[in-house]
Amino acid sequence: MGIRNMVRKYLGPISIGLNGWVYCCLYVVCGLESKKAFRAINSEGFYLYGSSTWARTRDLRINSPALYRLSYRGISRYYSKMKSLLPTSVQIPKVLTIAGSDSGGGAGLQADLKVITALGGFGMSVITAITAQNTLGVTRIQDVDLDVVEAQIDAVLLDIGADIVKIGMLASPEIVKKVAKSLRKHGVKRIVLDPVLRATSGASLGGDDTAQAMISELFPIATLITPNLDEASLLLGREIRGPNDFKLAAEELLDMGTQAVLIKGGHLDSTHTQITDYLMWRTIEDGLEVVQTKEFKHYRVNTVNTHGTGCSLASAIATYLADGHDLSHAVAKAIAYVEAGLEAGRFLSIGEGPGPLWHMHDFYPTALLDEKEKF
Repeated sequence: MGIRNMVRKYLGPISIGLNGWVYCCLYVVCGLESKKAFRAINSEGFYLYGSSTWARTRDLRINSPALYRLSYRGISRYYSKMKSLLPTSVQIPKVLTIAGSDSGGGAGLQADLKVITALGGFGMSVITAITAQNTLGVTRIQDVDLDVVEAQIDAVLLDIGADIVKIGMLASPEIVKKVAKSLRKHGVKRIVLDPVLRATSGASLGGDDTAQAMISELFPIATLITPNLDEASLLLGREIRGPNDFKLAAEELLDMGTQAVLIKGGHLDSTHTQITDYLMWRTIEDGLEVVQTKEFKHYRVNTVNTHGTGCSLASAIATYLADGHDLSHAVAKAIAYVEAGLEAGRFLSIGEGPGPLWHMHDFYPTALLDEKEKF
């Protein structure tokens, strides 16, 4: 006899939600006492008749302990108790993104959270600014109050904690200082800073004052900074033209206090069919500080859908670092992830302008049939 037929046999025809069906099945299997109780089931769970939710839950706890353990209040208390008894628990990388909101969903913290989730991490967010933007550009920016930014950081780090923090758009020097102060207060050790001063579309998201505040407040505590060509030029006060300038630019940025620099070459003009990303980082060997470098060369993906690539790359690096990869390996895997997202994003039609890469390419392939047949 099917479960539903068994439930109907014992309880008669009743209208219940999904949770009700689950609980009814347990009633049939476990032989729980009160048939009358089940006639009051809805999608909220079990309730006995009484004057209030508390009274119903109280009566349930006294009259039917087994049934009470299946109620929402009972489940909460049960798992709180079990959590303290379990010797181990499943751990996944916890990544906090501190960034602006992109109403179009392709960049900013929306992109960050998609990347973190796609790569197996648990994403948390602190909103620093609200932007009105889409695939055509940014039309308005509204900073979030400083005390609200601080409160968000405190709320996450005091309870959940973070294995790493990824920082994106900080639209004013005041927000930069507030974020830096809060992270120091909580003793955050690993930070990936994407100095979002210009969007991929070219829109300005921060001025020289913001750039200087980042250098003085955030560079000294950053594990890695990931400027694109325009942002590196703003930070250094001179134009970075191409790969031949990367080594000197990385050295100068490293001297500003950060532990590592990744200069992204994606903003080179389209005549460059091959893109070079340049990584320079400090490490300790035999008790001495050594500076190492690595170039990542890859071919440009032929697509206009590049919105949010910088945010996505930094978030991917942060997630891989939180998952235990070393810096060079994390950068290599993140570049490969973004490149695959750009390939998959070629087939997306989102908005009238340059759309986003496809963050969920591993789960939902987008290749058209005729393209698949080529491989």
